[in-house]
Amino acid sequence: MDHYSQMLAFVWATEHGSFSAAARANGLTPSAISKLISRLEDRLHVRLFQRGTRSLTLTEEGSAYLVSARGVMHAMAEADSLAQAFPDRVSGSLRIHTMTTFAKHQILPWLPDFLSAYPGLTVDLQAGPQYVDLFEQGLDIAIHSGGLPDSSRVARKIGESAWITCASADYLARRGTPNTPMDLLKHDCFTFGFQSAWNTWQFRAGERGVCTVPIVPKAVFAQGDLLREMALRGAGIVKLAQFHIGADLQQGRLIPLLTDFSLPHKEPIYLIHANRKHLSPRIRVFRDFLEQRLKESPWG
Repeated sequence: MDHYSQMLAFVWATEHGSFSAAARANGLTPSAISKLISRLEDRLHVRLFQRGTRSLTLTEEGSAYLVSARGVMHAMAEADSLAQAFPDRVSGSLRIHTMTTFAKHQILPWLPDFLSAYPGLTVDLQAGPQYVDLFEQGLDIAIHSGGLPDSSRVARKIGESAWITCASADYLARRGTPNTPMDLLKHDCFTFGFQSAWNTWQFRAGERGVCTVPIVPKAVFAQGDLLREMALRGAGIVKLAQFHIGADLQQGRLIPLLTDFSLPHKEPIYLIHANRKHLSPRIRVFRDFLEQRLKESPWG
């Protein structure tokens, strides 16, 4: 039962002097007002009005209840006023989970500017290689790439990134450059140490075919940055996301390999949040800030 509606009907009736006048002023029928007040009196076990043919008179109990009811309505109006200001108020804590490499290479470079723009906001940035649904534990945003499990979460595509097979110039000078995908079997390669589609090294074979090279890694690592470091040190060949090593490729620290055999597929990157409606200001401003920075990147 809606106790607030009953109390509201009571206050309206006292302000307008009759059920019919209260009903007209608020788009209801007199019988609806009468029923709400009758339910209120039944719930309170007191009579609030002395009902006359032309007017209403408050009982002693009604007068006392009116004071409290107006206080509640004032508090409700104040709460609504504060809530209506929330869309323009960016404050509180924003909890984010994303890939370690994405956090390091695509968020940290501009995060100081974001925090300066929203001084009332604090950020809790958590990182891990794979998507985990932590929204029931208070997570606000997840940013991950690749396929996502079916769920009620809202996933917004914010970019896409190719996966690049690459090595350093020093390694290629020492060991030679692979000319076909199967040449990779003669080279030192490194992969992730957990089960992932990222460990599947696929290339174009013919006009429409795809071949998978059965890479036997010399070593495996839990984080993409460790794979990157091995490649930069000239230790071998890796396959990493373009958003991760884009600057290394542009500046020649890493050399893309087998580009004639590259598949056109790019992996989508998603920003995930819990609900479609009533997106909080802190999520909205972070999303907009991130999307603008990705537009400015060469791969975004």
